[in-house]
Formats: sequence, structure tokens, C-alpha cells
Amino acid sequence: MATATESPTQVRASAKTLRMSARKARIVLEHIRGKSVAEARTILAFTPRAAATDIQAILRSAAANAEANHGFDDADGLVILHAYADEGPTLKRWRARARGRVNRINKRTCHVTIVIGENPKGVSPRRAAASAAAAATPPAEGGPEKPAKPARKNAPKKKKEAAV
Repeated sequence: MATATESPTQVRASAKTLRMSARKARIVLEHIRGKSVAEARTILAFTPRAAATDIQAILRSAAANAEANHGFDDADGLVILHAYADEGPTLKRWRARARGRVNRINKRTCHVTIVIGENPKGVSPRRAAASAAAAATPPAEGGPEKPAKPARKNAPKKKKEAAV
């Protein structure tokens, strides 16, 4: 796993030529992008996909790099700023088929990179979303008002009474 810094507040860890497709790695990376390191470790620990174990090792490496090389006291307080998987070289294999034919088997690989750093806004993403939602709604004076229901387009027609 190679490491390099992108700026003073960001630490990067990557793994090259992992034996999984980039598509499968991206599914797991979507779960942890934007989360804190501690929360991402918990998510990866309980993710049943095989890609989660490799990504967990990369995240652990990025946290160790932050503490050892860049002077962060507690890496669990950092946030995952970027997490992406690029395609690596494809290993091409052949499988024998009937009548002397062959089918090609593509064994795909990927390069996974995780960038962690201090939250640029200084507030956790969850708290920022909650405070933004609370600020957007004005306080009600007389109590909560229920919005009026829109009329149905295809409402059943009322039956007319027959004149006797």
C-alpha cells in the first residue's frame, strides 16, 4: 500500500491491483464515503461483501499514516473525503468448450484509493444536515398545521339518486 499526501490536512492510502472488479469495490465504497473513520470501520465490519475486508485494510492503513506520519492525535475523528476504485489490468484466461472452441474469462482487478482528512466544514456531516433542516423550518406559533390534501384526479363519481 503506497501513501502520499495531497495537502497538509489530507492523508491518502491506496492498494494497487486488488483481485476484484472495480464495480464491486465501488458498491462498498459508496457506503463509507463522507463518513467519519470510526463510523466507516463499523460499517465495513458488518458489511457482508468480500470487498469490505480489503477496503477495511486500506482504511486502517490511511488512519495509521495520519497518526504516524502527519501528527494527527486521533484518526477516528477524521472524515473520509474521497474513496474511489479505478480499473486495473485485466487478466485474460481461456476455458475449453465443446467442439474445440474456447471462451475467454476476464479476471478483473482494481486500484482502490481512500483519502481521509479533517472535515472541511468543522462539523460532522450528520450534524450539519440536522442543523440545516432545523434552520429551514420556521417555528409554528399556534401548533403544527396540516397541509391540505390535493384533489384526486380519478376520484370515483358520486351516485345520483333516482327520481321516484
